Amino acid sequence: MILMCQQGVGVDQEGQAESSLFWGRISFREWRGRGFRPGRRSVSLPPRHQAVPPVCPRCPISRDTMISQHGLRVLPLLILLLAACSVGPDYVVPDYPVPDAWESEAAADVEGEVPPILDWWTEFGDEILDSLMIRARDANLDLRIAVGRVSEARAFRQIAGGDYWPQVEGNGSFSRTDSPLLSDGPTNTWKTGLGAFWELDLFGRVRRGHEATDAEFHAAIEDYRDVQVSLYAEVATSYVNYRALQARIKFAEDNITSQRETLDVVVARQEAGLVPQLDVARAQSNLANTEAAIPLLVSQIAFERNRLSLLLGLPPGGARLGLGERGGVPESPDSLLTVVPANLIRRRPDIRAAERKLAAQTARVGVATAELYPSFSLSGTFSVLSRSFDDLFTEDAVGWSVVPGFSWNLFNGGKVRGQIHVEEARVQQALAVYEKAILSALGEVESALVDYQQQRIRLERLEVAVEAAQESVTLVTTQYIEGLTDFQSLLDAQRVLFNQQDQMAASSGSVFTALVAVNRAIGGGWSLNEPVPDLPPEESAQAGNTPSPDAQQGDDDDVNE
Repeated sequence: MILMCQQGVGVDQEGQAESSLFWGRISFREWRGRGFRPGRRSVSLPPRHQAVPPVCPRCPISRDTMISQHGLRVLPLLILLLAACSVGPDYVVPDYPVPDAWESEAAADVEGEVPPILDWWTEFGDEILDSLMIRARDANLDLRIAVGRVSEARAFRQIAGGDYWPQVEGNGSFSRTDSPLLSDGPTNTWKTGLGAFWELDLFGRVRRGHEATDAEFHAAIEDYRDVQVSLYAEVATSYVNYRALQARIKFAEDNITSQRETLDVVVARQEAGLVPQLDVARAQSNLANTEAAIPLLVSQIAFERNRLSLLLGLPPGGARLGLGERGGVPESPDSLLTVVPANLIRRRPDIRAAERKLAAQTARVGVATAELYPSFSLSGTFSVLSRSFDDLFTEDAVGWSVVPGFSWNLFNGGKVRGQIHVEEARVQQALAVYEKAILSALGEVESALVDYQQQRIRLERLEVAVEAAQESVTLVTTQYIEGLTDFQSLLDAQRVLFNQQDQMAASSGSVFTALVAVNRAIGGGWSLNEPVPDLPPEESAQAGNTPSPDAQQGDDDDVNE
């Protein structure tokens, strides 16, 4: 049985005031054998039953001082000294080594100063893309989920912060009793009062718990920013894919028009007996093959359009996207500015979130370690009790008590130390996640920079190839009409031109998506100065701000437009 440390004035069963002192832990049998009854004045435990509070390893308090016969006299001083203690490890941000520069020459060629990290897409001068980004920011469902998680983490921090302060509750009751044993007939009993409980955080259990929830709150903010970064990259990628597919359809339609004209010429020459029927069949086959490319492109356009609708929180279809008429792929800048590896850790929200989660888990070790130490508390009541409502608030009806107490889990079969080992293992896991996030980020940036540069080189070569193919078709067509070459040469030239134009349109989209990947890899799309949406202002002012003693720390879009 656990006894309270109580010193002060209380109210016994007869309503009489008394003074009492309880300290320590005693069995129920000993308690009864010593003649203890509620309302009696004594309990003085022999030395073998007296609980000796442990010495906090962080505080300059000797064990002799704590178990001295004058211990109660210096108890307020001990409380003040121990209030600054927090068991468990103090968190330090890991120092993870990163290279001073990117490894590959391609990445080094595009290295420079950091561009504005917020609204990076405005550099492309595409008003429709700008509009889509704003609408996605306001309506995306993944972003709304992330906002909800920020609000949830804020509320958990508020709950943990509330443990610093006394918990006070009120109560009241009225009863009317009648019994044959009551000579005066039915009696009324009126009672009301207040009760309070306060855990004195001498070993930092509450403090470490608040540290953990505070770190988890900031991790939720970084998770929100990471969703932002991914969202903007996905919207830009889908949009440019949509435009690139439109360009590919336009090239296919132009080639179909040209090949139909060629078919008409071949049919006329065949009817005049100048060419065999084989040339007509070849021309028809070439035209049908080009026409067959369009349905697949239309299907891909529908996919990207529906994906954009989902990212903007809209039902499938393009009626409300406002993509306008067919447009080209946005122009990418001639030069690319990015970050040096050392700055990447500060830029990437996923790395920042992993670091905060590591801090939270480190604090959880302290919460578990505090269970090895006694828990001290201070509780009290103030009540009024009377048989008459008129006498309820008179001096004779008032009673109160103040109860300092402690509890100490002296034996638990190793459960507490087992829980400490669990939390320490989770710290190691969180550390590995943090280090993996850094390595993954370095690899993503390196790969994205190389891919962007190589995609630009490929586009330049394809542009040269398309120009040469167009000239080849013009020359071969003239030669065929003049009878200087056969029809197969013309068909080959037309097929090469269509293939090169299709690749060039797809490559222009790949250059832009590679640029989007660079901005995503460096964590573009957020700023420390940008507020994180949360609860309405009047609610946010109340949520999570409990101070701690330490914390005073549509146009319808046609796919062929």
